[in-house]
Amino acid sequence: MGDDELRARLLLERISTADQVASLGREFDDIVASTELVATDDEHDPEGHTIAFERQQVAALRQAARSHLAALDDALAGLELGDYGTCERCRQPIAAERLEALPAARTCISCAS
Repeated sequence: MGDDELRARLLLERISTADQVASLGREFDDIVASTELVATDDEHDPEGHTIAFERQQVAALRQAARSHLAALDDALAGLELGDYGTCERCRQPIAAERLEALPAARTCISCAS
């Protein structure tokens, strides 16, 4: 796969991930807004635990998406610098199959385990 194809693939995944971050941000904001006008007591209200869990779950998903977005940005920068697909630990090439499955992979399979 050439650099142009890799760049296009990374950019498409970046767009998708950025959309996911934005969507999860809106969902998180909706959850917070829905609880602002209601006096929920997470400890005693039967719905409180559910709302708190949902809020934390969406926050965790949003953070994971943000981390993936940063990894994609790093991969794009690596592509520009010419070191995309090189393991950051052992400096050996990352297998094409691994990059196919995880385009933002920073390590080879050996170093990842």
